[in-house]
Amino acid sequence: MKNFIEIYKKIKAVSPEHHFEFTDDPFWILITTILSQRTKDKTTDEAARSLYNKYGDCASLSKAKSPDVKNIIKNVGFSNVKSERIIEASKIIKDKYGGKVPDTHDELVKIPGVGSKTANIVLSQGFKIPAIAVDTHVFRVSNRIGLINARNPDEAEEALKKIIPPEYQIEFNPVFVEFGKNICKPIKPRCQICPINASCDYFKSYYFEKNKK
Repeated sequence: MKNFIEIYKKIKAVSPEHHFEFTDDPFWILITTILSQRTKDKTTDEAARSLYNKYGDCASLSKAKSPDVKNIIKNVGFSNVKSERIIEASKIIKDKYGGKVPDTHDELVKIPGVGSKTANIVLSQGFKIPAIAVDTHVFRVSNRIGLINARNPDEAEEALKKIIPPEYQIEFNPVFVEFGKNICKPIKPRCQICPINASCDYFKSYYFEKNKK
């Protein structure tokens, strides 16, 4: 196991702050995260903001017509499916939870379209409850640098829970996402400027060997 805190601090120092563009409301964080799947951040933020400006809250969005929502989020990936999902999620939250997003993982994943990653983002970013959200960046970076050795996101989440202290879990996903987008990229990672390359498994095993020839 790597020294997580030392590595984390170095990663955070070179990662720009990541936050939801217009809200810290758990409901809109939930909607934004559902929209974000397989969609670029800028497109997601624009769609979520447009929904917010038109509907404002859970009750109003629950009454929206699917074609209207689809038109607003048309640039988002899988807009057909997502328009139905966010309306359904809004109805469930309004009717079952009195308009308030549940603040437990078990209840959140009962909502159609909400998996563990989305639930954990809502918990950590909306409620400031420690939780590990494993998206593609977190999965790639954590495995690549040698923090964990996981075969899938579920394994990664369980492994990361064991090494990340609760006080670091709330901001862990945003920090690793920005690091993954800006330095530890999927293709052509910027190993030469990475602050943790000296302790990174990928750098030692691939990049360094390749470039010393």
